Amino acid sequence: MRIDHEFDVAFANALAAVESYNKHLYRPNTYLHKWWARRCGSTFRAILKHLVADEAQQDYYAVGGLAGKIVLDPMMGGGTTLHEAIRLGANVVGVDIDPIPVLQARATLTEASLEGLQAAFAAFYARLTAVLSPFYQTHCPICDMAVPLQYVLYGWRRQCGCRSALFLDSLRLRHNSDSSTLTLDPHSHAILRDGTVLFASENPTPLPLLTRQQSHCPDCGQPFREDVNLPYFRRYEPVAVAGKCPKHGRFFAPIRATDHAAIAQADALRQKLGFEPVQFVVQPGPKSSSLLARNVTHYLDLFSSRQLLYLRAAIDALTGVEPIAQLNLALLVSTSLEFNTLLCSYKGEQQRRPGAIRHVFAYHAYSFPYTAAENNPIYPRRASGTLQNLFHGRLLRGRLWAANPIERRLENGRAQKVTIPGEVDAGTEHDDFAALQSGTRRFLLRQGSSAALDLPDASVDAIVTDPPYYDSVQYGDLAAFFRVWLRQLLPTAVAWEYALDETAVDQRLENGQYGAVLRAIFAECRRVLKPDGRLIFTFHHWNPQGWVALTGALKQAGFVLVNRYVVHAENLTSRHILNQNALKHDVILVLAPATAAPFPSWSRPTQIRTTGSYEFCLDCGTAVGWLLQANLSDQEMAATWQVWLGEEISGERCSTTF
Repeated sequence: MRIDHEFDVAFANALAAVESYNKHLYRPNTYLHKWWARRCGSTFRAILKHLVADEAQQDYYAVGGLAGKIVLDPMMGGGTTLHEAIRLGANVVGVDIDPIPVLQARATLTEASLEGLQAAFAAFYARLTAVLSPFYQTHCPICDMAVPLQYVLYGWRRQCGCRSALFLDSLRLRHNSDSSTLTLDPHSHAILRDGTVLFASENPTPLPLLTRQQSHCPDCGQPFREDVNLPYFRRYEPVAVAGKCPKHGRFFAPIRATDHAAIAQADALRQKLGFEPVQFVVQPGPKSSSLLARNVTHYLDLFSSRQLLYLRAAIDALTGVEPIAQLNLALLVSTSLEFNTLLCSYKGEQQRRPGAIRHVFAYHAYSFPYTAAENNPIYPRRASGTLQNLFHGRLLRGRLWAANPIERRLENGRAQKVTIPGEVDAGTEHDDFAALQSGTRRFLLRQGSSAALDLPDASVDAIVTDPPYYDSVQYGDLAAFFRVWLRQLLPTAVAWEYALDETAVDQRLENGQYGAVLRAIFAECRRVLKPDGRLIFTFHHWNPQGWVALTGALKQAGFVLVNRYVVHAENLTSRHILNQNALKHDVILVLAPATAAPFPSWSRPTQIRTTGSYEFCLDCGTAVGWLLQANLSDQEMAATWQVWLGEEISGERCSTTF
């Protein structure tokens, strides 16, 4: 098998270095819905191409090559393996314990009429606007024309010992193309242009506007604090509205009586929407603990009343829609929640991002903005986070790409687009594994733990996956933000409850569950893998405990290392890892059953270099190879990793910046 002895590291590394900056643009059909820690699709295509036997089809840009093969991803997450393998003609099996990856894979892999999806969205959008338009109107501050609002900016209300104030990230609203700057007056809430009043406020007694740097009151000296006894959505008050007038163009305006009236009207309907709080309870978890610490006990509280009206209208508008269109539209609504909650912040004050909304999980965690941005999901133009923008930018663009996938070829340092005639990123779903024994581009999806795979022994040709990242990305916990709403949108589509003790993520370091779950999953992988098959996955971590758990699981399952390669994986400018000294490479581990033919003998590393990301991952891969061959107990393997990686990075990221 070619991947046993060669892998075009330089080629894969160069493509991944480019793709990692905008993964969603390079593989749009896999990005319909939010998921975390996705790897580069080009890396997984390269891996799969190295499994192709026919030399005429081994080239990265050649069509197909895996027809007649069955590829399994037991921890499919964002579905990268499934999409890349089905494009090459393989039949695929995807398994995940969380329902969201199953829904996303079903939606994006199932062939569907583009015209049908467009018609379904048009009808869906029309139903929404008919119900919601009155709630999302404002008025031009120049001519008083009623127009759709684009978004409303809110200040975070906090109190000291003597007064209340509204806090913002910045008083600046926008850098205009004519080099002028719009700001909020901190006393009157008037809109200023270069310091001069542009639009006066109607509010005679507004609360003062302060910025986040003001932690203590200058008068009483006490710290400003939020009132955690108020529902979260009540802790914010509107300070400005943005819109676009057909006559006078884009504007920011102070909040007027009519704006307050629309908010009050929605608030009056809030308790009549039929959402039962018991279905939205925030469960304790590594990430959701930050919600509970601020006394946010129900996900409902994270949404304004208008946003809840939108969700109620969306649920109603999906009734009776054809199943595949309903699934796609439900996921579209769910992913729109990234931009339609009071956890969204405003980054439009930045000169390079006028009018942009920062989505909820920019930091792969819950963060609580000073300036909250209430978006208008039915805004008729393709603006940040609107349904129109998401439909065209994610669903429609993804479907067009799936019908004619585009790769990149690097020429003279520039990425040139390359189409691959004959490839399609879609297939047909089957419920029975026997159906995968013939045909091409067939897929089988299972929701549940991969510790018990409903697959025959020695039945899959290759297992290609990306295991969870040990302790740092709590996928299931964060995904609850979406699950509670998808359950309302698609109540019977999947099993919405699952046992947290069967998942490798969201677990505390001390309980050892990550290693225990990986052991069970890799044991099943060994059972279903053909004797000449390969288990291939990407991994990186600074923490020796992550490597201890991984190595122990592989050894107990009976795998040996055939080879290891290192490729670029992360864009270090991504906000969630910015300035955190994160590793930017993955090691690709190629493993085979220990009972297969002899494989290379690995020498014990004298050290694991911590002077560079590439060297670190390469040496860790070598260490895995040696440990899987060595006659060591789990305790001895753990001690060896500790010696190699050293106390200075145990449980911490290395201080070296790469």
